[in-house]
Amino acid sequence: MKDLETLVKEFKTIIDNSNNVVFFGGAGVSVPSGIPDFRSADGVYSKDTNTMYSAEEMVSRTMYYRNTPFFNDFYFKYLVYPDALPNPCHTYLARLEKEGKLKAVVTQNIDGLHQAAGSKVVYELHGSVHRNYCTLCKAFHDLAATLKEPRGKCKKCGGYLKPDVVLFEEGLDQNTITRSIEAIAKADTLIIGGTSLVVQPAASFINFFRGKNIVVVNKTSIRLPMYLSTNILFIEADIGKTFELLNKL
Repeated sequence: MKDLETLVKEFKTIIDNSNNVVFFGGAGVSVPSGIPDFRSADGVYSKDTNTMYSAEEMVSRTMYYRNTPFFNDFYFKYLVYPDALPNPCHTYLARLEKEGKLKAVVTQNIDGLHQAAGSKVVYELHGSVHRNYCTLCKAFHDLAATLKEPRGKCKKCGGYLKPDVVLFEEGLDQNTITRSIEAIAKADTLIIGGTSLVVQPAASFINFFRGKNIVVVNKTSIRLPMYLSTNILFIEADIGKTFELLNKL
């Protein structure tokens, strides 16, 4: 069995021989930044809400409109991490974009850490905590304004702010879907990181890949359709450590 350093060197060789790289990432990408994932034993959706509702129901469209303060208590506690900083995965991808090799990041995360690291082309499938709009006057609030007291309320009219994130019972933005699929379809190398590929429809987007190489970096093994690529490199390891080593090569 190959050690991590050997696998990372193979990863680097693939990158060096690629001209159109796309990164498809999930919650595991931000775990090294101190943001919990969703579906692991310690993830957000495993939290005991101390209510009759599941975590998924707490962050649903129905809950937002039925009881916004109740929704906000859970949302701001478990989904918003204003002090989180980019980790080696974010910084490496930003550098790769600056070098002209990485053409897009397609992310299921809502934390904005790719942009914080310097990435410019980021397709946020599930939206962002950094964009918030008043349900009454439609005024835009960034995260800093949203967190100011009264938290989650419009600083102009006092109405409730709705985060520009995809809640349960809501669909993905069609334009973001189209651009993500187009980027994946054009890539010669697809990096899949920090995702178990179980969240739909996002996970199905990798089926549009027709390039030469796929690199999977994830703590646990995942299964890919065999027709996707003839060259698949699996790195079953911590994504932060993997990209930390990659940054040094």
